[in-house]
Amino acid sequence: MESTKKVFDFLEKAGTFYLATVEGDQPRVRPYGAILYFEDKIYIMAFGKTNATHQIAANQKAEICAFKGQTLRIECKLVEDSRPEVGRALINKMPMLKQALGENGEKGVMYYLKDAKADFFKMMELEETITF
Repeated sequence: MESTKKVFDFLEKAGTFYLATVEGDQPRVRPYGAILYFEDKIYIMAFGKTNATHQIAANQKAEICAFKGQTLRIECKLVEDSRPEVGRALINKMPMLKQALGENGEKGVMYYLKDAKADFFKMMELEETITF
């Protein structure tokens, strides 16, 4: 899963990435920063019971975009993983979230990226595509 790790490392270095979901026929975009590499998968966290979690429940398709010297754009499906060990792994990585999310991240929703296509661009030219 070397290529998946490359995508994760880029997102982590970027610090902030933007998640686009769909609400009916309207795209919705918001900044995110909580990210985890666990069991060879990339996870993101959304706070529970938000517009984003409702939109993802209705339509798993999403896009993620980040910039750090080059642009990364990911088309994917977001799949919920409610296992406590996933939330706990995020809390261990980002302890500042513990107060807001709880001991095992139970107040957040963890999603992993599935059927993902990650495109890296430099100066608007496609440099590399990674699928996972």
